[in-house]
Amino acid sequence: MELFQTANWKKEKHVPVVEILKAKKDEVVEVKVSVGKEIPHPNTTEHHIAWIELVFHPEGEKFPYVVGRAEFAAHGASVDGPNTSTVYTEPVALFTFKTEKSGKLTAFSYCNIHGLWMGEAELSL
Repeated sequence: MELFQTANWKKEKHVPVVEILKAKKDEVVEVKVSVGKEIPHPNTTEHHIAWIELVFHPEGEKFPYVVGRAEFAAHGASVDGPNTSTVYTEPVALFTFKTEKSGKLTAFSYCNIHGLWMGEAELSL
């Protein structure tokens, strides 16, 4: 079994979708990562995305860099029990960073029931 699962995000609700919103040399790169873009992921106390992390591996460099991590803490639970709150975070994060190189963006997400998932995109500057 693979540690990270992958699939086509248009058919699988757990895959992190990496969308490059802005990418120009000498400017801030903006990347949106979401889970459940085409098929919404349940966001309940029992079944939710706990976090998303984005990693960037610049061309020609030995190691990747962790750009950031977003944790999602509100899944409907309250002192009255599971799914009794009106607060449910959505697994969507915006990451911004600067780089002078193109490279590979890799996003990881964690579902509390279905484990680790991975999605990728190429950053071209």
